[in-house]
Amino acid sequence: MRRLRHSSLVRTLVTLVISGCGGPGSGLIGIATSGGGTGSSGSGADVLTFFAQPNTANIGQVMSAVQVGAVDSLGGIDTTFADGVTVTLGSNSTGAALAGTTTVRATNGIATFGNLTVDQAGTYTLRATANGATGVTSAPFTITRVTGQ
Repeated sequence: MRRLRHSSLVRTLVTLVISGCGGPGSGLIGIATSGGGTGSSGSGADVLTFFAQPNTANIGQVMSAVQVGAVDSLGGIDTTFADGVTVTLGSNSTGAALAGTTTVRATNGIATFGNLTVDQAGTYTLRATANGATGVTSAPFTITRVTGQ
């Protein structure tokens, strides 16, 4: 397969993701952890990264869409990556359940999770994994209990 050329905007976004220049709360961070594989770019294993981090929500409330992308060894989005990406609760001291569509096939290298909810109050992380890619853990996010209504 032939690789598509990346636009200047995509290169800038990937540079921000990799360098961490998005700043606190920007959602442009990812912590690569164990995993690995051959990747689909032919130049080494892809690394998953959170393009849109999970956000604070109330118990059972749908979070804003979470996006996980596959970045190749050259720092570009691997637009040929089309595997299923699965998210699970990474840190989960409360025994909470993650609900919604937790496995999504990537399109043009990005998987979007649009209906995730957590059923207990607490602070959590999401863990994203896929065959042939290094997994990633999100920034911490909080699920709150609605009070005083």
